[in-house]
Amino acid sequence: MSTPVVDELNTAGIRPHEISIVIPVYQGERTLDDLIGEILPLTTIQSSAEGYPWVVRETLLVFDNGPDDSATVLRRLAAEHEFVRAVWLSKNSGQHAATLAGMASAGSEWIVTLDEDGQHDPTEIGTLLDTALREQAAVVYAKPINPPPHGVFRNTASKGAKWVLTRFAGGGSAASFQSYRLVLGSIARSVAAYSGSGVYLDIAMSWVANKVATAPVTLRQEGDRPSGYSLPRLIAHFWRMVLSSGTRGLRIVSVLGVLFAVVGAFVALYILIARLASSEVPAGWASTTVLVLVSTGVILFSLGIIAEYIGINVNMAMGKPPYLITTDPASGPLGRAHQFQRGSRQPDGPETSA
Repeated sequence: MSTPVVDELNTAGIRPHEISIVIPVYQGERTLDDLIGEILPLTTIQSSAEGYPWVVRETLLVFDNGPDDSATVLRRLAAEHEFVRAVWLSKNSGQHAATLAGMASAGSEWIVTLDEDGQHDPTEIGTLLDTALREQAAVVYAKPINPPPHGVFRNTASKGAKWVLTRFAGGGSAASFQSYRLVLGSIARSVAAYSGSGVYLDIAMSWVANKVATAPVTLRQEGDRPSGYSLPRLIAHFWRMVLSSGTRGLRIVSVLGVLFAVVGAFVALYILIARLASSEVPAGWASTTVLVLVSTGVILFSLGIIAEYIGINVNMAMGKPPYLITTDPASGPLGRAHQFQRGSRQPDGPETSA
């Protein structure tokens, strides 16, 4: 967005950092008005703590076909504010796919992603920008200095999941992952272009970002709306992180196979020696049965992991897109649907004689 202040800075050879904000919208009916109200002042030149000028050029609200009346709010906000753009997805695709769609549609040199619930303070964008420029980082995640407002169970589970991913699944910088992030526009748009179905957004960015950093921010309470994350959704979220983090999971399966094969060989050797040393059948068949059941369970679990990897590759080979951008349903053929009441006058047509 061009303003007199922006033009003056450009004339002086000082170009402000232009930022696109991407907000996936699933249940934003109650929170989007306040959030856009906070972003509005940022569409004029701001100065970060370290003196870098920046401005919000556009805000993209990505409609993810949620259960509330967010669509009506999106249309109104886009009509009221020049800097607000609505991006319409064809179906519910999930937060990460909606974020990718917004990134693909954004045109600024920097892209910031925010949640719709109001827990992310847009005025902290300057802090993220300072960190990116100071550390020459392509991706900067917000690092909360206070406990996230999600409850003890969810916060503990989140930390545990990230620890497991970092230590055992090759997740790299998984401990830093946050939905409040600043990304170089070129990196974000490239990731949006090549990410396949089922790929975890932050894992995909870690493949190409030369440096990832964190910046301290304070999280606020979520707005007046129910959380969109149930326990099954959170488990699925974590599982996708594991599967898209690389092939270390398959290596762990291989190690488990070797380990159980070695244990089985020692058990077989023990039984053989016991039979040669004594004519009696050694006791402990119950333990052997338990061992067989456990081994079978491990095998089936390992096959399940392998099947998940195969499933991801099948979806990508078939060309299943993670998202599909469409037009506002209200302005297309579906929005022109007419319902004829029974007994109403039908359109005139050729007359027929009895």
